[in-house]
Order: sequence, then C-alpha cells, then structure tokens
Amino acid sequence: MRILVACEESQAVTKELRRLGHEAYSCDIIPCSGGIQSGIYKATHLWKGHKLNQERYAKGLEAKEFFMRFLNADCPRIAVENPIPSKVYELPPYTQTIQPYEYGHPFTKRTCLWLKGLEPLEPTNIVEPTATWCPSGSYSHKHDEKHRGMFTTDRAKNRAKTFPGIAKAMAEQWAGRDTT
Repeated sequence: MRILVACEESQAVTKELRRLGHEAYSCDIIPCSGGIQSGIYKATHLWKGHKLNQERYAKGLEAKEFFMRFLNADCPRIAVENPIPSKVYELPPYTQTIQPYEYGHPFTKRTCLWLKGLEPLEPTNIVEPTATWCPSGSYSHKHDEKHRGMFTTDRAKNRAKTFPGIAKAMAEQWAGRDTT
C-alpha cells in the first residue's frame, strides 16, 4: 500500500510502515530527523500574560487551514495527530487522545488523534509514567520534579517526536502487513 505520513518530524511511523512492507513516505515543514523538508517553523507563545499575540494567532489560523486540508482530503483513511490544540482556533473535536505510557514509554504527553475511516488506536503496553515528556510551556517552572519534563529547551521539536511504541501500534493496527 502507498502511504504518505505528512508532517512527521521523527519519521517513526514511516519507518514502521516500511518495516511492514508498505511504500511509505514522510514529509514535514520543519527539518526531519533524517528526511525531507519543505519549509521552516519558528515557535512563539500565543499568549503573553492575558494578551493574544496577533502575529502568532494569524500564523495559527494559517496552520488551521493547512490542518483542515489534511483532515478533509479526498482519501478513505486519514489519521491526523497533534498536541492538544488551543480552543481559540476552534478545531473540530478529536476522535481520541493517547499517551506514551499506553505504548510502553514511561512518560506523559497527551496527544490528539483525528481519525477518518480508521478505528481508535488500542493501547499495546501500559506502563507507569515516571515523568512528563515536555513541560507545559510557560508553566514548566511551577511543576514538581516528576512533572517538570524531559525537555525545557527546544520544546517544539522534542514535542514533535513520535514514540516508537506509538508508531508501531499505528502501523500494525491501521495498515498491517502489506500482502500485495
């Protein structure tokens, strides 16, 4: 089966799909960990105190349009993965949320999945979380040691990583082995 895994910085899902015999490709708008790139992304805070950063908000609306093109694509099976979105962008409801600790990784990092033509992902190896993968933005300094997070710098890039256990579950549960 031919599969495009768009906006996948880590290429973890693409590698798992290829392992199962699929013709899978990965493309992202930021430099991938060893893959194709087609643009640059710079993260800034959406809110400064109680004031909305208008430049960041405008970029977020562009990102929403980009996101919606994927979600509404003329394709029978679609999975869009993203962190919890800001309510200010009014994205459609997500199908489910997943956590790395449900797939064998001892971290919390709640991630949303918007699914079309696919069943919700089933946990494969639930373990006890020991830390937060990436802290929650400007609030990270308020967290205790367990929830402070693995990364406080380069947070956007580290948050974009897909855990291998999640990538394996996606490939196996949604695509299976290519028998053609």
